[in-house]
Amino acid sequence: MALRLKERLGKKFDEEIRFFKGMMQGPKTVGSIVPTSSITARKMASVVNTHSGLPILELGPGTGAITKAILGRGVKPENLVAIEYSTDFYEHLVRLYPSVNFINGDAFNLDKTLGDLRDLTFDSVVSGIPLLNFPMPARISLLESLLDRLPRGRPVVQISYGAVSPIIARPDRYHIQHFDFIVRNIPPAQLWIYRRG
Repeated sequence: MALRLKERLGKKFDEEIRFFKGMMQGPKTVGSIVPTSSITARKMASVVNTHSGLPILELGPGTGAITKAILGRGVKPENLVAIEYSTDFYEHLVRLYPSVNFINGDAFNLDKTLGDLRDLTFDSVVSGIPLLNFPMPARISLLESLLDRLPRGRPVVQISYGAVSPIIARPDRYHIQHFDFIVRNIPPAQLWIYRRG
């Protein structure tokens, strides 16, 4: 019992160190001071339709908290495609979840990063990218590119730490829904859903 607790604490400490190191190496690519809480991750993963038969796209998995929650919903690892910009996080994730389709690349250039998978239709997108670190035109362009890869009405769920949506409203092109405000996250997290139709 004590050994199992020691292993769990060791893994948690290792995750925090890896996250902090990632923040120091690339502060623009990490949006929070600690990894996403399991409560937030489960809420984000709740948008996934496990019966659609379509793969799921995850952006910015970081240390894998949201990846774990998506797999916990019953998504098969081979049906999850996850893009991680940080090579350190990517290598850690590949070791942690070897059957998931991790791609070490830039989500803001989806056609190039997805490569042979660029024409896939995804069920939904779960995004942990720190959008507030990027200019608004890049955010809008990313969202439009994501929505082009989803059936009409299916969601892109995005975590953010600002008070308002990290992407401005364009009612003629997509709809914005405030999904949740989660206090049990450091810092407290806002969740937003974007969809067409």
